Amino acid sequence: MCKHTVIELSVRNHPGVMSHICGLFARRAYNVEGIACMPVNGGGTSKIWLLVDADRRLDQMIKQVDKLQDVLDVERYDGGHEVFTKMSEFVQ
Repeated sequence: MCKHTVIELSVRNHPGVMSHICGLFARRAYNVEGIACMPVNGGGTSKIWLLVDADRRLDQMIKQVDKLQDVLDVERYDGGHEVFTKMSEFVQ
């Protein structure tokens, strides 16, 4: 059983950004368990939270995501993140 972690991305907000990020994970057969996204700073940027398995490939995935042109910042939360904690309250 894998432990989950959350990757928080700050990205430029325009069409195709989510596709590029998810495509990177898909090409490497790395499963994303949950996604949350919302615009911030007047809509010029967005925050994307990815709930993923914390396996041996995660550090490399984070480095690759950080290299994407539209990714401005990457944070890793091994203890979980309140975005998914709050969302889990609505799922039964």
